[in-house]
Amino acid sequence: MRKILLGIVIALVIIFCLRYCEHLKDEREQLQADTSLIEEQIKNVGKLIVTEGNYAQVFTYKDTEKLMGFIDANKKALVVVNAEATISYDLSKVVTKVNPETQTVTITEIPEPELKINPNIEYYDVTQDYFNQFEAKDYNVINKKVEALLRKKILASELVSNAENRLISELQKIYILTNSMGWTLRYNQTEISTETQLEKIKL
Repeated sequence: MRKILLGIVIALVIIFCLRYCEHLKDEREQLQADTSLIEEQIKNVGKLIVTEGNYAQVFTYKDTEKLMGFIDANKKALVVVNAEATISYDLSKVVTKVNPETQTVTITEIPEPELKINPNIEYYDVTQDYFNQFEAKDYNVINKKVEALLRKKILASELVSNAENRLISELQKIYILTNSMGWTLRYNQTEISTETQLEKIKL
């Protein structure tokens, strides 16, 4: 009788161990599947976000040279600039760390925005004296002045904040994914527990 009872107990212990091992295996497989899915989705988010704006600028370029110390030689032009500006974030450069053990995704680095300006410059009312005519260096000076003016104007406009909003909307996709799977999203040392927290992080 004791042998029968001992056999039953041993059989139950073996069945319990097998079930427990199967349960651990299922958990590991599920964790690996979740980790792979999160990593794949983060890669899919890594696309280029672009915000575009069009700007116009009009200014007068004037240069005067003194001949023999008392005669002015002038050149002047009305410069009209129409430019297309783009601000982009290359999200393939977002650095993330996925920790399956703590079920945490940590964003450690977000790339700087890239500002590109493509100006179309046209010249009107060009006047120049014989001894002071337009040269290549003048156009280089104008191009640098145009870019500096436009850059200052663009950085003070809503284009930058619009680009940041687009960036946040992409990062929210990572938050929604991790949250739906019971994982935790962090930005460096800050835990992101709501979507509005993403809007307040300092980029």
